[in-house]
Amino acid sequence: MSKSWRLCPWTICRLLVLNKTKHHSNVFYNSLPSSCTSNFGFNTSIFGKMSHSNCLSNFDFPFKVPQICRLILGAVMSEPKTPTPVPAGDTYKGWVFKWTNYIKGYQRRWFVLSNGLLSYYRTQAEMGHTCRGTINLATATITVDDACNFVISNGGAQTYHLKASCEVERQRWITALELAKAKAARMQAESDDSGDDFSPSSPPQAPGQGGGSQNTEVQSALRTLGSKVEDLSTCNDLISKHGSALQRSLSELDSLRLTGEAGDKIRQVTERATLFRITSNAMINACRDFLALAQAHSKRWQKALQAERDQRVRLEETLEQLAKQHNHLERAFRGAAQANATADNKSSAGPGKGEASDEDDDNEFFDAMEEAPEFITVPADPQFHKSESPSQELVPLKKRRTRIADKPNYSLNLWSIMKNCIGKELSKIPMPVNFNEPISMLQRLSEDLEYHELLDKASKCQSSLEQMCYVAAFSVSSYSTTVHRTGKPFNPLLGETYELDRRRESGYRSLCEQVSHHPPAAAHHAISDRGWTLRQEITVASKFRGKYLSIMPLGTIHAIFEKGNNHYTWKKVTTTVHNIIVGKLWIDQSGEIDVVNHTTGDRCHLKFAPYSYFSRDVARKVTGVVMDKDGKAHYVLSGTWDEKMEFSRVMQSSRGGENGTEGKQKTVYQTLKAREVWRRNPLPEGAESMYYFTDLALTLNEPEEGVAPTDSRRRPDQRLMEDGRWDEANSEKQRLEEKQRIARREREREAASQLFSLSGAPHENYQALWFERCEDRITGEQVHIYKGGYWEAKDRGSFEGCPDIF
Repeated sequence: MSKSWRLCPWTICRLLVLNKTKHHSNVFYNSLPSSCTSNFGFNTSIFGKMSHSNCLSNFDFPFKVPQICRLILGAVMSEPKTPTPVPAGDTYKGWVFKWTNYIKGYQRRWFVLSNGLLSYYRTQAEMGHTCRGTINLATATITVDDACNFVISNGGAQTYHLKASCEVERQRWITALELAKAKAARMQAESDDSGDDFSPSSPPQAPGQGGGSQNTEVQSALRTLGSKVEDLSTCNDLISKHGSALQRSLSELDSLRLTGEAGDKIRQVTERATLFRITSNAMINACRDFLALAQAHSKRWQKALQAERDQRVRLEETLEQLAKQHNHLERAFRGAAQANATADNKSSAGPGKGEASDEDDDNEFFDAMEEAPEFITVPADPQFHKSESPSQELVPLKKRRTRIADKPNYSLNLWSIMKNCIGKELSKIPMPVNFNEPISMLQRLSEDLEYHELLDKASKCQSSLEQMCYVAAFSVSSYSTTVHRTGKPFNPLLGETYELDRRRESGYRSLCEQVSHHPPAAAHHAISDRGWTLRQEITVASKFRGKYLSIMPLGTIHAIFEKGNNHYTWKKVTTTVHNIIVGKLWIDQSGEIDVVNHTTGDRCHLKFAPYSYFSRDVARKVTGVVMDKDGKAHYVLSGTWDEKMEFSRVMQSSRGGENGTEGKQKTVYQTLKAREVWRRNPLPEGAESMYYFTDLALTLNEPEEGVAPTDSRRRPDQRLMEDGRWDEANSEKQRLEEKQRIARREREREAASQLFSLSGAPHENYQALWFERCEDRITGEQVHIYKGGYWEAKDRGSFEGCPDIF
């Protein structure tokens, strides 16, 4: 009987861990005789918890050294070619229990690991449209609590406490997460260093001058890589072959009966051979995986590389075409200048040769690359714009301001003012400017055009259903500017106007007018050279309820597109300002919107979920479904009204899933990958000290020449407040309000002497200057619609008939 081997269990565990699969430890343990396992005094579950420090004593193994080697090598070699399931490629999916709260505890959720991001959903059906949360593993930490529990955290902002169904499943997830984390961190580092990957001594060559040599270099590099991969495969085969021979030699040594120094040497050689074999086997597995991955992706990489090269060639050709077009425009401009000089000497002569007076648009358009559905616009200079005069002079675009005076810090006893206002209309409460922001309600209404690009894109859509997605996103985008805007805009005076002329920069211009004082109503009309018109008349009803303030906009918004003659309408949701008396003010939007296309019958139902402390949903969430006239869903919209919106094409819909609040089954939509349709613009630097104004809002009250005398920019109390002179602004505000009351009483006296309504009350005979009251043919409502004349009056420089309101 040979001498038994005295070995530390921790050493054995280290040997087994080298192959990085728990499968080996199970096979090894199950291979031991019962006498050995009883002497061990532990089972396989201890392998994952044991450390060298808790090995207080070594254990005696009642079998010979070669036998131990065969057991270990047999466990390794008996491993199937496909190891314990691990993520295939970059994606790993499965059910994991996630800690939700102390009431519901752990709840089963569907987790998806892809491209270094771990996302989860309530069900698999939600993958197409509603993600409940995502963690970037590149900066996350992964810790193990016990046999089944583990924690993923990204530094405090997000922490997931997870529990797998068993220890094996937990280990699979840990392996997948660690691999994904390492790859994500590596890709992030490569992305940060990507600027150093190109040598300045090798500039890109023009088409036809270096394309062939570049292609040859690429093919040569691919052949070299292929050769190296084949060498690696050969080495794998050799190591496997020699490993099998070594195992046979160990088996032969087992039959020898050697003692003394020879036996010790054999045991030493055998132990080292075992370590080498285990390490080599781990390397073989890694090489096999790499080889399979390289073979699977080599063709894809070649196609991607070729596509990038073709894209570069097309870009270079397009750039050359742009340069030629720019040169042509410069020659045309010089010819026009010479023709103008000739026309000055010969006034009777017609337009000179080469003059650009026959152009319909301000810029010239031509086709871009085949992949791009847009046009490329080439102005003569991005800092200049062509005037509409016959001479086609280039005039510089106005440089808009980017800052206003910082908001002063004035203290005010809020309760002393608000305690007598509970239940009253906000418009009837005399409020100091301390609660205001330095823009009027007309300017705030013009801010709806902050994301006019959505309407520009909608006007180009071929499908009315896709166009509906952009219109619905536009209806949501107008609320993004309100998330931090707790200040109240100035109530416009009757007859007050506001123009927003962005025709040169963005192709649109709009006009607002206060058409009624009680109830306060503002009419708005915007028209764009890009083929759309927006009009609305909004009446604001508001109630102060003590702890919160509710603002209910009444009225319908219309968007009309020239292409297809599609006519859309929708209404606004309720805005609520919380913590009026105590705490920090915050704003929420809640309600439902129906965007209707009256031309095709398409409809989009949007739901703004009110904020709830107990809700598990994302705050400020908005969801919607675009349906045709038959009620069939085509797109699903999701996002938040303060950040972004996405839309996904519906492939299939079915009844199922969790029950709704009224016991009805929800509709589950199978969708394609979501596309982002809108994202909020970042606030300018220092916005917190400038009333949280956006870049557009900062320019709204900027003084401008040529506007009407009733324009909000000319309002003195608003101007004083913007300059930080609030005491003077309050005095001026009282003067303007008293002047407005006197003018109203005068109108009522004139109306009383001429005409009385059926109720016997005097009828106020005020008529708006730029808008006329009529019945809307779409909604049947009595509304004010722009009747024209304002922009013509501005061109003449004469605003006759404008009332003196300031």
